[in-house]
Formats: sequence, structure tokens, C-alpha cells
Amino acid sequence: MSATLHPSQPLEHIDQWDDFIEGRYREGKSEQEFRVYDATATPGVAEFYRQNHEGQTVAYVLEKEKQYFTLNKGMKTIWEAAEFLNTLVDDSDPDTDLTQIEHLLQTSEAMRRDNQPRWMVLTGFLHDLGKCLCLYGEPQWGVVGDTFPVGCAWSKAIVFPEYFALNPDRLVSEYQTKFGIYAPNCGLENVHMSFGHDGYIAEVMKPYMPIEALYMLRFHSFYPWHRHGAYDHLANDQDRAMMDWVLKFNQYDLYSKGHAKPDLKAIKPYYDDLFAEFLPAEIAW
Repeated sequence: MSATLHPSQPLEHIDQWDDFIEGRYREGKSEQEFRVYDATATPGVAEFYRQNHEGQTVAYVLEKEKQYFTLNKGMKTIWEAAEFLNTLVDDSDPDTDLTQIEHLLQTSEAMRRDNQPRWMVLTGFLHDLGKCLCLYGEPQWGVVGDTFPVGCAWSKAIVFPEYFALNPDRLVSEYQTKFGIYAPNCGLENVHMSFGHDGYIAEVMKPYMPIEALYMLRFHSFYPWHRHGAYDHLANDQDRAMMDWVLKFNQYDLYSKGHAKPDLKAIKPYYDDLFAEFLPAEIAW
């Protein structure tokens, strides 16, 4: 479902970014098809990434990590968090009448049908809950978008790399080197990623979920790494071992969306049991 956002925002609704990603990374796309995603073909998305690439500085990321990674937004159950996300709705969007909860269930139910591990089904339900950042007043470009490390040279594999010409970090010489502020193969857990819903929900779930799930949550939008092989010089052996799990997750995240509504009443007992298996009754957000 779609977000009620300020009319000056570049995307008509926040799920427009998801639609862009689904098309950009569709299985079987040729390199020629991949290159059609430019400012002429997708002006709203291009404007979104212009704002994203200009605003995601080291200082901005550190500020937002300090603001949100302390998890001071109150205690909620998972259902309460999902209902909160459900208020992120744009009734003017004609393309779908699915709620945010139904969107989450499409991903998790696809995993469940394929007999994926229960922790992975739960991860499918959880992965977009971090988009509640929009409800905290964060701009689109600080909530969604392909993610990338800050504090080191930007890879050409990042979508719309030309827009980094407007990022103030271009003037900090240390940030423009291959390793920047990091040590070689330091591990992605030690890298500051551009801020958004991925890192936030991973931080919320860090005490409760297995490492495979945390990689799925934190890095599912890190397409330059897991689709194009960029930033391997910062990755360690654990990161490389976990990449297959991230790729497996993305198959469901990108291709499970449809218009059929999950029957929440029928499946809610399953999810009640699933939440209780892995999570406490209330969680800090």
C-alpha cells in the first residue's frame, strides 16, 4: 500500500520504489534492458535518488543511527507495529487496495508455501516494518532506496551514481578512497550503511533473530554488493557466506507481490505462534 507523503516528494507513493526495484532486478533482464533506468525513463525515481545521493552523508547517517538505533520509540507488539505501519496509506492510489499488513503477508506466505524455515517466514513478515520511519517524519530518501556504504568511495554499481556529485562528502578526501574510514575486509557489520528501513528493522530485531535473518533485514537493499559484487574489499568470509541467504530472501521480496489478499483471520493463529516462538510479547522500537 502507499504512503501519505508531502506532495513535493518525488515518488507518488513509497511503493513506487519497490516497483522500480522489481523491474530493475527482474530475473533474466539483459544488460541493455538494465540501462534503460535513467532520468528520462523514470523521472520520479531519478529525483528520489538525486535527493538520496545528495543527503546520505556520513554526518547524516551517524546522526540517524544515534537517533533511532537507541530504540526509544516505545514498546509495541508485532501486530501493533504492523497496525501502526497500516496508517501509511494513500487512499488515492488506484493500483491496489492491499494494506501494509497484507503486503507483509504476501512475502511471508510465499516463503511458508515453499516450506522455508520458520525464522525466514518471520523475517519475510518483519522486513518492511522499518518503513514506519515515514511515520516518524523521515523523508522518502531516508527510508527506502538501494543502500550503500558511506565514508568511502561510491561504487559505479550504485543506481544513478552521477548524483553523488552533489553530496558534500565528495569534498572529504578520506571518504573518496577505496577503503575510506574502514579497514580492508573489516566486515559489513562494521560499515555504516546509508540510512533507511533496512538498518532500522535489523537493529530492532538484533537481540532475537538468527544471523541469517539479520543479514536479510539489513542488506536486502544493498544491491551493489549482492547483485554486482561491489564492496567485496570491505566484506569478510561471514558476509560472503551470508550472501546466499540475502539472495534467497530477495526472490520472495521482489516477486511475491500480487493483488490476492491473504486471509488474515484464517492465518493469524499461525503468526501468533510464530511471533511467540522467536520474540517477546513487546519489543522496543
